[in-house]
Amino acid sequence: MVRARITSKGQLTIPIEIRERYGLGAGDEVEFVAEEKGPYMVPLKRPGLMDLYGSVRVEKTWPGLAEARRIAGKRRAEELLRRTKRP
Repeated sequence: MVRARITSKGQLTIPIEIRERYGLGAGDEVEFVAEEKGPYMVPLKRPGLMDLYGSVRVEKTWPGLAEARRIAGKRRAEELLRRTKRP
């Protein structure tokens, strides 16, 4: 069992053994849950990049690298032509 003391300001330092075991670091959040048997802490990890996969709806499909380069080249050429045209 690991103990921690609450300061006069209501702050609590999470012991190193607990931080290392659950991979907690600066900026991570924990949630305190109140139950009849007593409160307990639940680590809330920030989502990783792969945890966010599928969370944003994509309206267009990726055309592929070759097609994306072709489109970008065409747009760049059109932009250069507009700049070089005389009024």
